[in-house]
Amino acid sequence: MMKSYLHTAICAAIDGGKAIMEVYATDFDVVIKEDESPLTIADKNANAIINTYLEKTDIPIISEENKQAEYSERKDWERCWIVDPLDGTKEFIKRNGEFTVNIALIKDGVPFLGVIYVPVTKTLYFTSDDGEASYKFVVENDIIVNAEDIVKKAIKIAPALKTEPVKVVGSRSHFNEDTKAFISEIEKEKEVNIVSKGSSLKFCVVAEGGAHVYPRFAPTMEWDTAAGHAICKAVGVAVIDQETQKPLRYNKEDLLNPHFLVSY
Repeated sequence: MMKSYLHTAICAAIDGGKAIMEVYATDFDVVIKEDESPLTIADKNANAIINTYLEKTDIPIISEENKQAEYSERKDWERCWIVDPLDGTKEFIKRNGEFTVNIALIKDGVPFLGVIYVPVTKTLYFTSDDGEASYKFVVENDIIVNAEDIVKKAIKIAPALKTEPVKVVGSRSHFNEDTKAFISEIEKEKEVNIVSKGSSLKFCVVAEGGAHVYPRFAPTMEWDTAAGHAICKAVGVAVIDQETQKPLRYNKEDLLNPHFLVSY
């Protein structure tokens, strides 16, 4: 069954990405939501397509663009999908290509399966169906999506060895004083290189060895992190809540994440 869920998530992410690229090629409008985050028709279109796929699994969905169920209902869910149909809307608006589609399957508050798709480069990151490994694949033809074929041909990824300089991946949009202070502490003992990335690509960079650590000391929501967390966890990279010093949890009463650190 997990294999079927993974294949469904892969197809949903790629088709959602196609819908995003159709808007990306146009002179689209931007709406500012109540929380002051931007929204485009690409977010809505991708969300509708992804929901169509995931609803067939009969597993409830938490998506940034869906109306959220009350916690009194959600707290009894053993499994749920957590979706960001367009992560990095700011990067989308800037047209720098660093935005993603995020889909994760959560079991008892823990990310198990994760899929991240980068529509501009057609790069797909995903976990194995047992959550024990992560892979990367460049989709040559996103018109005809054969998830089983993608899984067979994908390349396994792994984090970097702990060598110097220490590569710290940071957000293009959220590089704040707490992050600078964290980097300064490392610099007291080791040389540091900064790797700038937008959206959930920061998780992928650590998971595939392009950086050693990703400090996030600014607000994020569960849909921003769930898929990346799953991909990192599958390769042995920890995503640690800085309040509890335990892995981030999902489907919480408050869907806002605490500050966290991604490291190997």
